[in-house]
Amino acid sequence: MPITEAEMTAARETWGAGLVSISKADKESGIDAARDTAKKFLTEVYGFDLGPVLFKPTLASGDQTFRPTFEGALAYYIGEEPAYPNDQGFGRLGWLKWEHITATSFIDGDIALWAGGFKLFNAEGAMTQVDKSFGYKKDKDGVLRIVLHHSSLPYQP
Repeated sequence: MPITEAEMTAARETWGAGLVSISKADKESGIDAARDTAKKFLTEVYGFDLGPVLFKPTLASGDQTFRPTFEGALAYYIGEEPAYPNDQGFGRLGWLKWEHITATSFIDGDIALWAGGFKLFNAEGAMTQVDKSFGYKKDKDGVLRIVLHHSSLPYQP
């Protein structure tokens, strides 16, 4: 089941919508709702059931820079997890909309890579740009899953 560019575009749209849904759940119903939303997001978008996800989030450092487990990714998106004391809850930062910009992509059958950026906008209209690399693999049902997520802030000379 080869991956298509259209499937990768749809996967990025799903990722952006999922991030916004976490922020919306947090604002409207609090952290427990945000946590439930994030669990659903991680289950539907990422390939944790395929093996470890190569997850390097934007604002992580030290021994907790890389998060190959579901629990580590959830802590990053939600925060308030004692095992990850530096996480502030990236998914709870009030994101309202997003744009993604493709730099390049690579497809080889059921594995695909994408590099580009996301512009994330909060309620005040402030924009945060993050550089992203996503690796995708189809699961046994043909659903595209993120198996590599690398994110960083753009270099500021």
